[in-house]
Amino acid sequence: QVQLVESGGGLVQPGGSLRLSCAASGTIFSIYSMGWYRQAPGKQRELVAAITSGGSTNIADSVKGRFSISRDNAKNTVYLQMNSLKPEDTAVYYCRADVNDGAAVRRYWGQGTQVTVSS
Repeated sequence: QVQLVESGGGLVQPGGSLRLSCAASGTIFSIYSMGWYRQAPGKQRELVAAITSGGSTNIADSVKGRFSISRDNAKNTVYLQMNSLKPEDTAVYYCRADVNDGAAVRRYWGQGTQVTVSS
């Protein structure tokens, strides 16, 4: 079994910054893609950013130039640096990892962390 634990969410004023972290633990042989998604009230979950094990990234147009994703493979951790935050970035942010747990490659999700952008 694999667990993803997110941290770093909170309340921030417009124009501010936050850094989210997501650490994977458990039976991990390797981690392929990792990513961040978000879901605002009344909306579908959407991809924010993803990163491969080799470091290639995919950033949603809505956050390009403001958000960046990175990972530390030695720590099985993925980060989301969020700058110039806007009220429309308010959502629950979820971490996702595609993990080889020794039996299969499975997709795991974190529990979510709330990000609220408000003055």
